[in-house]
Amino acid sequence: MPAHSPSAAPRPADSGVFAWAEVLQETLALSGRLFLQLQRRPTTLVAGVLQPLVWLVLFGALFQRAPEGLLPGGLSYGRFLGAGIIVFTAFSGALNAGLPVMFDREFGFLNRLLVAPLRSRYSIVLASVLYITSLSGVQSLAIMGTAAVMGNGWPGGSGLVVVAIVLLLLVLAVTGLSLGLAFALPGHIELLAVIFVANLPLLFASTALAPLSFMPPWLAWLAALNPLSFAIEPIRAVYNGSPNWSTVVLDAPYGSVTMGACLLVLAGLAGLLFLSIRPLLRRKLG
Repeated sequence: MPAHSPSAAPRPADSGVFAWAEVLQETLALSGRLFLQLQRRPTTLVAGVLQPLVWLVLFGALFQRAPEGLLPGGLSYGRFLGAGIIVFTAFSGALNAGLPVMFDREFGFLNRLLVAPLRSRYSIVLASVLYITSLSGVQSLAIMGTAAVMGNGWPGGSGLVVVAIVLLLLVLAVTGLSLGLAFALPGHIELLAVIFVANLPLLFASTALAPLSFMPPWLAWLAALNPLSFAIEPIRAVYNGSPNWSTVVLDAPYGSVTMGACLLVLAGLAGLLFLSIRPLLRRKLG
């Protein structure tokens, strides 16, 4: 049998590129399955887009006659509220990211994936991140478009970049947490209970609906430490102009927080959550 020539053996670089290409292919295939489920149940997408728009219209109308001086910089409440609705919608969607994985666990499909010849089982996680990020992008564009029609402005080109970075970091962090819960909790009932308990308290204990100056001191401290506030304020700032990374976007009880600091907090949170669930994912995904 003729010996293989040295040039026939794959080079390490080629093997690495091929491995990444396979992981990408697996991720796209698994995320395509999630999009196919969405296509078969389009009411999920419709409801996911309409609900934040209802919040935006109703809350904006409810506080339309808020007294002058309530909001910093003389903002209208509609413009103030838009950033909060964008972030809370992305947060809620990412918090639900573990549900498809949990249902796959309960119906046995996850076991089929785990015995399939996948290059990397982490493609299951990456598919969930890609799916949730895409949905959050669609929802955010719908919210920003509706806010613009209502006369609440548009963030502009550089502002859209900031919005995309903030939402990506937030979705990465919360999706990691949700997937960790999906593997750690015994069933979807427990996961739904965590989602219901976490959603509204985190919303109200943030700057989504009211500024820190409007809150009692104890709630202002909670809101100033809430990760949602670190995502809301940079987006709110881009609606007020063209801030840079050193622009102060949050006057917290413990000091001033810049846009760059907010993004660092979100990036650190995403990294911390994924590192914390990595041992669990390694144990469950093997």
